[in-house]
Amino acid sequence: MSTKDSRTSPIAAKTICLLGNLASMSRREAGQLISRYGGLLAAQPGPGVDIIVVGEGTWPLAEGDEVDEWLDSATRQAVEDGAIEVITESQLFERLGLLEQQPRIRRLYTPAMLARLLDVPVAIVRRWHRRGLIVPVMEVRRLPYFDFQEVATARRLAQLLAAGVSPREIEKKLSALAKYLPNVARPLAQLSVIIEGRHILLRQGDGLIEPGGQLRFDFSSSAPAGEETVAGPALADAFAAQNQSVCLPTSSEQLCRMAAELEDDGQLAAAAEMYRAAMASGGPTAQICFQLAELLYRLGDLSAARERYYMAVELDEDFVEARANLGCVLAEMGQTDLAIAAFQGALKYHPDYADVHYHLARILEDLGRPAEARQHWQQFLTYAPDDSPWAAEARLRLGGCED
Repeated sequence: MSTKDSRTSPIAAKTICLLGNLASMSRREAGQLISRYGGLLAAQPGPGVDIIVVGEGTWPLAEGDEVDEWLDSATRQAVEDGAIEVITESQLFERLGLLEQQPRIRRLYTPAMLARLLDVPVAIVRRWHRRGLIVPVMEVRRLPYFDFQEVATARRLAQLLAAGVSPREIEKKLSALAKYLPNVARPLAQLSVIIEGRHILLRQGDGLIEPGGQLRFDFSSSAPAGEETVAGPALADAFAAQNQSVCLPTSSEQLCRMAAELEDDGQLAAAAEMYRAAMASGGPTAQICFQLAELLYRLGDLSAARERYYMAVELDEDFVEARANLGCVLAEMGQTDLAIAAFQGALKYHPDYADVHYHLARILEDLGRPAEARQHWQQFLTYAPDDSPWAAEARLRLGGCED
């Protein structure tokens, strides 16, 4: 950018402070970018700062954080008075017209996008997230976003699932590898891991290491006879036998863990009852209501799922994924007006939620409101990755959304 152009940029001569970690670039790169567009970078928020940019790498104002930890009283007062503007990292790049030049900003995937991309149930993606097998680069109002590196990790996990390995068996094998690699928290993401049928192997030099630590020479693409791993059902039986010898869980946290295990074993009705027991033990929470709603939906009880999604939103109005799923259930039940209201509510709290723009566009188009639908198709393409599983449909629909 020329000096002349920098003078006309929206941040020319403005002092900007970066708060938290950025998702799209390093702080040094961001400082250079701000300088190139005529802005001045401040080390700390305070007097003289015009704009505070909140990084989206690790959201610094999450639930439980105290504002006092980030802004002093004078700065907070300046924000309240309108003297200092607070915007997000994405909003800064949008103002500078750099969204197309910074593709990493928008190449993020929600759990629903990732599930569709890999052709696995979204419940499996949530489990991977819950167990730390995939880690979001950012979360917005409880909604996790995953980058292309996590997509690669998820592909490996999906490859194992397709080979018939259960989610719990995957975790067991990775835990076994971790014993030999104590400094590596996530082998699938950090190491040269080979997926061979139902086996997870770690490449080391010219050989491969099995989860048990045994070295296997890499001169064959098939596993040697007699080395078949423990199958999912056998592992489940062992787990059940183990639980017969211990005390029944009583705390809400223990009951939720048991519910997750039952869900992994495909015992959805039993898992739902366990979540109900967890709420009876420790009281309802938005997260438990959401998990129960997901199970009830998979069990085909749409009315019960709807009520639990409603309850999740009542307990946490910022829970945008619960609002989005509520909208989907309402649409499936034919309650179109309520579905639109639920989707609009989600966008009120998270305007960049690509999945919601997609669902809302489809409903509006089906209702014969092409102009409104077109806006949401366009918004979806703005916020979703180019290879999103719904991107091709959105482009196709845009061609038919003329008034």
